[in-house]
Amino acid sequence: MPLITPVILTGGSGTRLWPYSRAARAKQFLPLAETRSMLHATLDRVADRARYAPPVL
Repeated sequence: MPLITPVILTGGSGTRLWPYSRAARAKQFLPLAETRSMLHATLDRVADRARYAPPVL
């Protein structure tokens, strides 16, 4: 079975989350709903190398 290549969109400064999110600390790096950032949680979900190729960020 071919591997799935995850494409993770991480752009933008998150202006709708101001004052939590700024250009220096974008929303994908903020721990909003849990202790990990959204980006870290997403990378953990696609970490199984038997199913997923390395992600494209």
